[in-house]
Amino acid sequence: MSTILNTDGAVLEIPRLMDPGEFKCAIFTAEWNPAVTEALRDGALDVMRRAGVGEDSLFCQSVPGTVELVNAAAMALNYMPDVKAVIIIGCVIRGDTPHFDYVCDIVSEGTARLNALGKTPVIFGVLTVDNQQQALDRAGGVLGNKGAEAAVAAIKMANLHTTAAGMRYTSFRK
Repeated sequence: MSTILNTDGAVLEIPRLMDPGEFKCAIFTAEWNPAVTEALRDGALDVMRRAGVGEDSLFCQSVPGTVELVNAAAMALNYMPDVKAVIIIGCVIRGDTPHFDYVCDIVSEGTARLNALGKTPVIFGVLTVDNQQQALDRAGGVLGNKGAEAAVAAIKMANLHTTAAGMRYTSFRK
């Protein structure tokens, strides 16, 4: 995910789904820091709706915390064969103990491992911030909504997978 600063404040452009009839997305949201994570989830859902994704093509579920997001994403990859993208949404705010580092390491490494499988993109919509204000700024505040950006990334990656699947029997060189 990029920040609105990286895009010179440009409006978030919602890509067109290449295969809208086949697109299904699982969105998992951590229950910790609900003012932030629910705003991120709502941003993602807004993008999906604006992209024409129907409610019956979205599976939304909350999980107890950010660490559990990796398990939920893996479950979706294992048991939801039609899912074209998974978005995990969480918010980890730095505290006075190393817990922040452990949680961030677990969720980032777990997500990287799932993505390395190459089957279905798992979009990292987890904020790792120093304080509540930084989180709010990224959950619909002055720095945009990272949940919305995660949904855009999910659509773009699903489109990439659709393109790659179509090239399965095509020569790369002409």
